[in-house]
Order: sequence, then C-alpha cells, then structure tokens
Amino acid sequence: MPLADKQYSARLREVIKGLPDDSRPEAISFLEQRNNAQAVYDALDSSVSSSSSEDITDTLLRMMSSREKAIKVEQNPPPSFKGALEQYAFAEAPSPIRRITRGLSSTQTSPTPALSSTFDRRVAAQAMSSPGRKASSCAVSLKRKATEPASSVSPTLSEKKKRQSSSYAPPSQYAHLTNLLTDSLAPNLICIFIGVNPGIRTATTGHAYSHPSNLFWKLAHSSGCTPRLCKPEEDQDLPHLYALGHTNIVSRPTKDAAELSKSEMDEGVAILEEKIRKYRPESVAIVGKSIWESIWRVRHGRKCGKDDFRYGWQDGAERMGIVDAEDGEGWPGARVFVTTTTSGLAAGMRPHEKEEVWRGLGEWVKQRRIEKGIPDEGGVKLEVVVKEEVVNAAMEQRR
Repeated sequence: MPLADKQYSARLREVIKGLPDDSRPEAISFLEQRNNAQAVYDALDSSVSSSSSEDITDTLLRMMSSREKAIKVEQNPPPSFKGALEQYAFAEAPSPIRRITRGLSSTQTSPTPALSSTFDRRVAAQAMSSPGRKASSCAVSLKRKATEPASSVSPTLSEKKKRQSSSYAPPSQYAHLTNLLTDSLAPNLICIFIGVNPGIRTATTGHAYSHPSNLFWKLAHSSGCTPRLCKPEEDQDLPHLYALGHTNIVSRPTKDAAELSKSEMDEGVAILEEKIRKYRPESVAIVGKSIWESIWRVRHGRKCGKDDFRYGWQDGAERMGIVDAEDGEGWPGARVFVTTTTSGLAAGMRPHEKEEVWRGLGEWVKQRRIEKGIPDEGGVKLEVVVKEEVVNAAMEQRR
C-alpha cells in the first residue's frame, strides 16, 4: 500500500474513533463501500498532508449526509405529472383553489371540480395516455368546464324524459327483416302467454321463442303448463293441443327487448286489451316484468314501484280485457299471472328461481286442463288425426 494510503487510513481510523457512538457504524459501512483508501481520498478531494482530523471528520459527515439524501430521493422519487393527476382525480375531497378574477382586486375561493362526468374523465385519460401533454392544457379544460353554466352541463328534466335509451334501435334498423311470426290464438283458451316482441331468430323462422337460449318451452314443460316438452315449430298447434296461446305486446322484431322504447310498449297495451276482449281466455301470463310495468304505467298513470310489483297472480282489479255489462252481456276479464322473462339475455334470476315462479302458473293450468278433459297426448288435434286415418282407411278399402 502506498505511503499516502497508509497515512490516510491511519487518519481515517482516528476520525472514526472520534465520531459519536451512534454515527460510528454508519461511517464504517460508508467507508467499506469504497474500493480502497485512495478512492476515499479522491472523493474527499484533499491531500493527506494538508488535511487535519477535524477537516476529514467534517468532510466525511457531509458525504454521509449527502448519501442519505440521495438514498431518500432514490426511494421516493418526485411524483410525475401522471401520478399527480391520478391523485387529483381520485381524491375524495379536493382542496379548494384560489382563483383571481381578471379585473377584480379581491380573490374568491372555489372548490376544485370533481372528475365525475364523462368530460372530466376524458380529459384525465388523455393526459395520462399522453405523457408529453402539458398540465396547463388539462387545467384550462377543467377550468372551462367548471366555469360553464349549469344549464349547459346538465340536461333539464324534460330533456331526460325525451332522451331514448342508449340501447334503443329505431324500426329502420331492422326494416330489412320480414316478420313471419303470427299470433296463435283461439276463443276460450285456458291461458294466453304475452311476450315482449319477436327476436331475430323468431321473426325469421316464424316460430315463437325459437332461439336455443330461450327457456320458454323448457319452463312451460317443467312448470306443468304443457305435459311434454314442445318444440317451437308446434307454437301454432298449442290452442288445439292444450288450449294455450301466445302473442306479444310489440310486433316489430329486435335483437333485444331493450331496443324497444317505452312509448312502443305503452302503445301495445291497448292492442293487448282488445285481443283479450275478443278471444276471452281464462287467464293471461305476462312473460316478463317489463311488460307488466308498461301495463301498470298505462293503467295507473305512474311508474310501477317496488311495493306495487310482485310475481304471480295479481289482484282481481288488475284483470285484463274486461267488458262492461251492456244489455246483460258483460265479461269480468282474464286473470293475470306475471311470470319471469325467458330470454337467454336476461340473467337477473337463476333457472331454479324462474321455475319456482312458473310453477304457480303451471299447477293451475294443469288442473284446468284436467277439468276440461284435455288429455296429455293432446286435445282436438289428436281427434282430427284419428278421424283422418279412419277416412283414409275406408277409402283404401273401397278401392
């Protein structure tokens, strides 16, 4: 080891001995990170001969202090613009900012606008996705948003009522489709099922509830409404087989019932009432909550609240198709049973929960079918088939 290094090492040992007890281990660790005494000597930038123990001690302590600051900065770097903006965006209670109005000597305090609207979130997203974007441009946008009058930011109540649902699809969107579905109705049926409107698959095939994901035919069978699992192609045979029928509150097809407007649903209520008066079924099954909400809204002139709605049989005052007594001919109307939707797109209830609701209707329909003497194999249609077979056999014998 060179003489200078030996002398400097001896001087460093003296310095370390002279340090306070709490600083001595840190000084030793600091010196051990240096390759040799010469490196420390170069870092201190002073010669051994011209440095006293006190000078070396002061310099060493300053270097140790600078090293601690460097470590803290490395562990806790200053927040970037993106990080600061995220803290601002998700702060629960933004601190007020002081804003000076041009032309006024006084200042006023205004709360920082919360990033709760689509406009604010879009500005924040643009700033975070573009690191080079200056904070001033975002601040100007947010300031402009905060100073806009409330009428230009929030729509009025009348505008909200006129606004269509975001999923609404106008009739022109499906104008190319030919709706092949027709009602399956006959007089004096046990029950008529009322759906929302035909889907794309139903409209193109011409058979009710024909989409594979639709649970109508499965629930109709498991509940007891039909003694066997029928196919969509048998929808027109339901009146003759089991004294059942089906229709919809809206006739135009859409991909999803959410693409209909409330006005369309409400306009269909009067058409339903007229059909029920004409065919006079014993009951009607409302296949879906939204259908009953439209009927309720038209009848009562207000929204169907939570306390107003329930699945199952409705009160006698809610019968549909009532015919007032004129010349002694009146009709009390059809009983109403509100059941769950069967659409595969509706996931609000589990299958076993839907079956529980449907079972209340199925048990009653099954009992009425027994009382009417309709066999499980089928009613009128089976008799017609037998007669045709007898006639054909007789004609063959004549030949």
